[in-house]
Amino acid sequence: MSSERNDDKKRKRTSSRVPTSRAERLARIGWMTGELALGGAAEGVRRLVGGGDEADNPFFNSAGAERLARRLSRMRGAAMKIGQMISLLDDEILPKEFAEALAILRDSADTMPESQVRDRLESEYGRGWSKHFEEFDFEPIASASIGQVHTATLRDGREVALKIQYPGVAESIDSDVRNLAMALKAARILPRGFEIDDIVEESKRQLQQEADYVTESEYLERYRERLAGDERYRVPARIEELTTPNILAMERLVGLPLEDLASPEHDQALRDETGARLFELLFRELFEFGLMQTDPNFGNYLLLGDAGRPVGLLDFGSTREVSESLIDCYRALFLAMRDRDRRGVEDAAYDIGFILDDDSKAIRDGLVTLFLMVFEPLSYDGPFDFEHAGIMKRAQAHAMELAFKQGYMRTPPAQTMFLHRKLDGTLMLCGRIKARVNVREILDRVLGS
Repeated sequence: MSSERNDDKKRKRTSSRVPTSRAERLARIGWMTGELALGGAAEGVRRLVGGGDEADNPFFNSAGAERLARRLSRMRGAAMKIGQMISLLDDEILPKEFAEALAILRDSADTMPESQVRDRLESEYGRGWSKHFEEFDFEPIASASIGQVHTATLRDGREVALKIQYPGVAESIDSDVRNLAMALKAARILPRGFEIDDIVEESKRQLQQEADYVTESEYLERYRERLAGDERYRVPARIEELTTPNILAMERLVGLPLEDLASPEHDQALRDETGARLFELLFRELFEFGLMQTDPNFGNYLLLGDAGRPVGLLDFGSTREVSESLIDCYRALFLAMRDRDRRGVEDAAYDIGFILDDDSKAIRDGLVTLFLMVFEPLSYDGPFDFEHAGIMKRAQAHAMELAFKQGYMRTPPAQTMFLHRKLDGTLMLCGRIKARVNVREILDRVLGS
């Protein structure tokens, strides 16, 4: 679970102790809440009188917003995860400086110092934990909101990756989520009338799942079974004897980050084939597996160096079961978008919950247009050029027009929020690697239509 680039030169990461007790985490969030409330009060006065500068709010200027992001990064856990989710909102909803600062949370968290890593290993494996390893690298190769990844060599020579959960984050999820949501509301950073309750609840649910490493290891094994024998994909094997509720041990995969395909030394055929594999996996997850890994983080994929350049799949903490009823709705939606059937798209969007009974015709038409715009590759006859399509830019402009002209500004149905993160993430990843993919042909093949 690594990359060739990281093997050559590891990026220097900031190390800071993870606050472990609820009292300590509450105190840190309380400090942030006070600052945010003061900034929110200033922003409320500014909006009331219709003047002032956004810099009046200490978190609406670059330095203040970045300071907040760094604090969330040091907190890890739920505080950081909600910051990540808020950062995905459109920059027309968030102040620009705030959105740009929170974007750093999508890259990596601060890392635990070596002393905390050693404490974690001892608490999980016992005082003689080192007997399991020939070598153990205390410099992590990845860090995120719930844990960080270390590489090691077992006594039998196997190369492994250990995903080590930060101490205290699982126990503090509910309180972190509740307190940070209060802080964000106090800050008045989001527009009046815009509610983050769905984002908060979904973030909490995802965090509780991601903190359950036993369940994640079971999802990892289910994906290995589903993709067994398909040489186009590689899922690392779980190391059962070293996996605990707080450490997930697995085979180490070594390869290039998928984004590297954009560099000139890779030919177009490899880009296209990799993009096709991503879409086929996406459709199979939704319509065949009923199981979807919903985190669009580009770092969750590797391009392996084996024959055929398989795609390595790394992280299953945000895997979701998809209900049969939702699968049926998305089958209808995708087929309608494939055929550019506006009435079919509207009916399916209504069944899923994107369109409500009291939505105006203008809002309904606008949402249908937005769906057809985002999923244009489904209706395109032939290889779709993701690099030059500008899907997200056009969709963003249309969504803002829908929001400001028609007053449509609400979060998507909760059961779809993370599913669409995966859909949008696949579109963006194919754009990043400059892939050309016949998405329509792949959908027809998977659905047998």
